[in-house]
Amino acid sequence: MMTSRADQDAESTAATTEVSLKSVLTIDNLTVALPKVADRSYAVEGISFSLEAGEILCIVGESGSGKSVTANAIMGLLPPPLTIESGSITLHGRNIATLTAKERTSLNGRVVSMIFQDPLSALNPLMTVGQQIEEVMLTHPDVAPPNRWARVIELLEIVGLPSPPAIAHQYPFRLSGGQRQRVMIAMALALDPDILIADEPTTALDVTTQAQILEIIKRLQRQKKMSVMFITHDFGVVADIADKVIVMEKGHLVEQGTADEVLRAPKEPYTQRLLAAIPTMRTEARAAVREGSPVVLDVHNVCKTYKTAGGLFGKTSIVLAVNEVSFRLRKGETIGIVGESGSGKSTLGRMVMKLLDSDSGRIVLDGGDILPLKESQFRAKRPYIQMVFQDPFASLNPRHSIEHSLICGPMTFGMSRDEARANALRLLNRVGLPEQAMDRYPHEFSGGQRQRIGIARALMFNPVLLIADEAVSALDVSIQAQVLQLLDEIQQETHVAMLFITHDLRVASQICDNIAVMQRGRIVELAPAHELFSAPKDPYTRSLVEAIPGWRDSSSTA
Repeated sequence: MMTSRADQDAESTAATTEVSLKSVLTIDNLTVALPKVADRSYAVEGISFSLEAGEILCIVGESGSGKSVTANAIMGLLPPPLTIESGSITLHGRNIATLTAKERTSLNGRVVSMIFQDPLSALNPLMTVGQQIEEVMLTHPDVAPPNRWARVIELLEIVGLPSPPAIAHQYPFRLSGGQRQRVMIAMALALDPDILIADEPTTALDVTTQAQILEIIKRLQRQKKMSVMFITHDFGVVADIADKVIVMEKGHLVEQGTADEVLRAPKEPYTQRLLAAIPTMRTEARAAVREGSPVVLDVHNVCKTYKTAGGLFGKTSIVLAVNEVSFRLRKGETIGIVGESGSGKSTLGRMVMKLLDSDSGRIVLDGGDILPLKESQFRAKRPYIQMVFQDPFASLNPRHSIEHSLICGPMTFGMSRDEARANALRLLNRVGLPEQAMDRYPHEFSGGQRQRIGIARALMFNPVLLIADEAVSALDVSIQAQVLQLLDEIQQETHVAMLFITHDLRVASQICDNIAVMQRGRIVELAPAHELFSAPKDPYTRSLVEAIPGWRDSSSTA
């Protein structure tokens, strides 16, 4: 079982106890109504809790549980169809649920501030990051420091960005995901708010960047004695940072307590199910793939070079995105490709799919080298290599029914409509969806259901190789576990070879036979999954394992 931050981080605990435990925010019987067309009446219903001074409160739950709605209600950012029907939100003794938009603006950024999940969407692409941080101060001139630009540079230094004066003049698209998230933290801290709300700020980040962001938030919370409300579906993050935990399900608060109480002795069945679904490090080998199994994919010394113009300092540079990578994948085997953002793992996957050309090397698929083939020559082989994408909503055409999405491809390659439809019905049943799903559209399904549709679509061609590119990274932990189990079962039944690309090492441990760790375009370690996590040989692999949220806690109690 995981232990809480309170057991492991003495410094943070001491800092918290120095602050008098006084509620800075109190939610009392809050109910937020949904439109009548929604699948339930309320986004959140009758929830009550408090946030103490200097405390880190984590709110956990699946998608649709009401976590983000609660945060947006506090910030006054509820979208128009959603309305606060009853209850109060008391900030420093004042019910802010009844404030006008103008009155709320005077609080946001100054008293309570928010870090959003997707910084690229939250940041203005037409303004430099320095201008956007300065804009927060311009909104509150009465409390802004006299030298705003000096404060911008100071904030960029505080969040650990390199060359702050240069970064300040960059546009968001020129920064990495981790750097953009640091900019969002700098914006949120510009006016030293009393409360920081962080809405899934690390979900899309690799483990080392995630660990850095969590450490920044913990450090700043201790230094500034802030209260933090951290929204997440990752219990590893909860174990790393939480003082107190709230668990939400379908708009209801089902359990709350200290991190110790919730993580070690959860009372509610829902909380128990969430904790049981957390991916754990595999300590034993999966059922062995026989050495005599045919090699489906043989990648040998492949390279891919990019030229980037106008980098951070306006210089053109050459980047070896993939540098002499080699591995073999057998029938019925899963190889995981893991590494930080920019390590080259997704580029490698696109090269195997021939969505990107390789500069050199060999990619032998089912006995033939596909690297020198032109698209017209490769087209006949394309059905035998299929991909399950990270975002199933973006990969499904919103204007086409599920039936059309499933049967269109096979019919293009000569399958009759009746045969394709019969195959689609069989596969929908296999992935746990009813026949009626054929007539529905992507927006009518949950994220997990859409990913099941994506898996069914990939299997329509009976492929020899399946590439899953971050296929479960956007899913809740319980849905993630279901999709991983489904992929595992399908592989056992069909013996399809699978290339599983992910930044989540816990997920890789669950489903992969072997794992290749990539750093700066190269494979630095390739080993069976259970061996790689129990005894990593390369220093970079060790750093990735140690950065896994909750890893220190789970390993110390193993």
